Amino acid sequence: MTTPCVIQYPIGSGALQTRVLQARADGPVVLCLHGLGARADRWRTTLPSLAEHGFNAFAVDFPGHGFAGKGAHIPATVPALAAFVADVCRAMGWSELHLVGTSLGGHVAAHVALDHPRLCKSLVLVGSLGLVPIGAAAGANIRANVRETSREKIAAKMNFVFAQPGLVDDQMLEEEYRINNSPGAAESFRVLGDYIADAVDTHVVGPRLAAMRERLPMLLVWGALDRAVPLAVGREARALLPGVELVEIANAGHAPYAEQPTDFQQALLPFLRAHR
Repeated sequence: MTTPCVIQYPIGSGALQTRVLQARADGPVVLCLHGLGARADRWRTTLPSLAEHGFNAFAVDFPGHGFAGKGAHIPATVPALAAFVADVCRAMGWSELHLVGTSLGGHVAAHVALDHPRLCKSLVLVGSLGLVPIGAAAGANIRANVRETSREKIAAKMNFVFAQPGLVDDQMLEEEYRINNSPGAAESFRVLGDYIADAVDTHVVGPRLAAMRERLPMLLVWGALDRAVPLAVGREARALLPGVELVEIANAGHAPYAEQPTDFQQALLPFLRAHR
């Protein structure tokens, strides 16, 4: 069987332009949402696998990231980013879909599921923010880190995210540096960093998700070696969401979908098939 290819193209979402990646199949839509400072192509190993198993798989760049519009005017709060995702869904003509989100993208995905329960058929949260408060110290640290865009600082951040040494090569680092220093990126990261430090805990969604757990199928996935959002947070989230499974991916940090793609897909695909 030929592995489905990933295509990419721009779309308009409200007043913004962004980029969509797609691995096409005729089945249900799965939309993957990336984390802070990342972009849609973090999901390049996940999308073909989803399509191979009958899902029409997509990822999208958040405003301020990747090839999306950037600048101080971009949506920067979780509710605003959730509204952006809803605009993407309308632009693409989707009436229902499965959401997979990591880190900040998990927080946004959860907010979309809560705001649009008829749209979201299931929710997968990977090393997610937003389930429990992060606190002032962690928020201040994230604000400082997201504003650091020298090659040396980007290399340090990527090696912090990935638990496995050697995953960050020169080509990956150069691409990351170029994108995160593109026009408007510094302004976007400043606004996003301020929000994370000052206000993101006002939008915690864990208790609201707990009230929906019997109506909304959910799965938690965490890298066992996650240093950005530690596994202890995933276990706290599982305690908050009785009956929701937590899958711990060995030998993976904050990006288990990229670090251990086979193990990640073995957790994700059965869940999606069960709720397709």
